[in-house]
Amino acid sequence: MDLAGKKIVLGLTGGIACYKAAELTRALMKEGASVQVVMTQSAMQFITAVTMQALSGRTVYTDQWDGRVANNMAHIDLTRDADAIVIAPCSADFMSKLMHGGCDDLLSTLCLARPAHLPFLIAPAMNVEMWQNPATQRNALQLKADGIALLGPDAGEQACGEVGMGRMLEPEQLLHEIVAAFQPKSLAGKRVLVTAGPTFEPIDPVRGLTNRSSGKMGYAVARAAYEAGAEVTLVSGPTALAAPHGVHRINVQTAEQMHDVVMAHAEANDVFVAVAAVADWRVANVSEQKLKKSGDSPAPLLQFEQNPDILAAVAARTNPPYCVGFAAESENLLQYGEEKRKKKNIPLLVGNIGPDTFGKDENELVVFDANGHKRLTLASKMQLARQLVAEISSRLP
Repeated sequence: MDLAGKKIVLGLTGGIACYKAAELTRALMKEGASVQVVMTQSAMQFITAVTMQALSGRTVYTDQWDGRVANNMAHIDLTRDADAIVIAPCSADFMSKLMHGGCDDLLSTLCLARPAHLPFLIAPAMNVEMWQNPATQRNALQLKADGIALLGPDAGEQACGEVGMGRMLEPEQLLHEIVAAFQPKSLAGKRVLVTAGPTFEPIDPVRGLTNRSSGKMGYAVARAAYEAGAEVTLVSGPTALAAPHGVHRINVQTAEQMHDVVMAHAEANDVFVAVAAVADWRVANVSEQKLKKSGDSPAPLLQFEQNPDILAAVAARTNPPYCVGFAAESENLLQYGEEKRKKKNIPLLVGNIGPDTFGKDENELVVFDANGHKRLTLASKMQLARQLVAEISSRLP
């Protein structure tokens, strides 16, 4: 669980997006966090304190003068053992209050009185015109300058019927951002290019050759790099996965398409992690029409030609990014892994242990570099991705 043992103060301000805070509370708790909810009077017009108490399992605080706090200092006591403060939803009014240091209720007062080291994240939620108003934009810029992290907002249809920026991020997106807040920013200021998933090589308009790659490891690496503070571009073959929040995804089908996109972006990136299971071969004689069986006619004869080696092409550039390759071997991983690293002329190669890792949520890896190899023992792919990002960042100039 990514938030095991973490104590989160979750503040709710007035807005219809309060209903998302209920789901966020459950999501935080499923990741191991304890959640202390604090609500403004406006928030209670949209969702009740009883609901939030039932979901969090804790007394909800709404009043600065709550008699249940022995010293009547809820604004102090609630944050002193917390690991982070999250305001979701955060209204335009509350953003203004934070920017000016206002403290006329419990939530605004505890925000002003928070310890300086405490991570503070807000999820803006408001009408598109309210978000785009110059006053709100000035407030947002100042809050960022003050060290407050703004999570969103997102664009889309709003409860008022209008469409545009101002929607609060979805609970799963907020969860990922909160988890990211606790990760080391070892790639801050870096740009990372990741490939993931399989490629699909057409045989005819409806059939093709592919492989069993789910894309889970590559997507985990992209998310881990984003958590570490990098600007991440993910070039993905066809998968059933949603793009990690904050990551720019470019969808491709074939190995040639992936090659072209990667080469177009390689120069602008500091790190290239080639996780995708790229087809070595493609069909040279692709049929323009669907191939049909007819009586006893012989099966069609497919002719193959080699696909470009994307990783080797990037590594061969004059000033290549730091290149990391992946190898999925069915045998002799230690031998083949090191041979592949040298053949590709890359500083780091990651090998999958065992042939049956595709689609699973856990894995075991071996990291090869010029000094030898190192095992990353069995763990979730997300945990392994964070370990790999740490290995990469420790080797960067």
